[in-house]
Amino acid sequence: LYYQPGFSKYLNIPFTTLSLNLGWLYIPLIISIIVATPNSVNLTDGLDGLAAGCVLIAGLGYALLSYLAGSGLFFRYLNINYVSGAGELMVFWGALLGAIVGFLWYNTYPARVFMGETGAQVLGGALAITAILIKQEILLILIGGIFVIETLSVFLQVFFFQTSGKRILRISPLHHHYELKGMEEPKVVVRFWIITALLALLGLSSLLWK
Repeated sequence: LYYQPGFSKYLNIPFTTLSLNLGWLYIPLIISIIVATPNSVNLTDGLDGLAAGCVLIAGLGYALLSYLAGSGLFFRYLNINYVSGAGELMVFWGALLGAIVGFLWYNTYPARVFMGETGAQVLGGALAITAILIKQEILLILIGGIFVIETLSVFLQVFFFQTSGKRILRISPLHHHYELKGMEEPKVVVRFWIITALLALLGLSSLLWK
């Protein structure tokens, strides 16, 4: 991908018109995104419907971004990278999102079907690859913010326990912390969905706030 003719090595900064030419540093960035995102989604997959619902919302955001990046009408107006054929990613996401909706029918509390690590890795990988292909890598941190928060909760829990012997959360990842505090599982899931939706809207609004 890095050596593909015409592929941009620039990193777009949300809410600005700035782009950074990373050169060869773009290679470790791609690797980090591809490795981190699937594992973050997998960490989030701890409650019925949580990971699938969050990916559904984030995927809707990236499906729209894919359409805009491949549209000759919108990319100039929004000042984003034009990516030839990016609109076809919307077809891919349409199929994937349809599958997620069907899966959620049986995965919401109390779940009868479970995603497992394989499903979580696939969904996270789809988000990562899409973000790279349409040149919206940093936006993944915002639109997929709930996955970032869940991952950070694990890292911070381990770090503080190893350095001070104390835990900042009752248990990690974060969704289990709220569960142990007495919050009902469906309530935790729906609130995380709401947060994901707000973050996705904020990420999409960055195309206009420049």
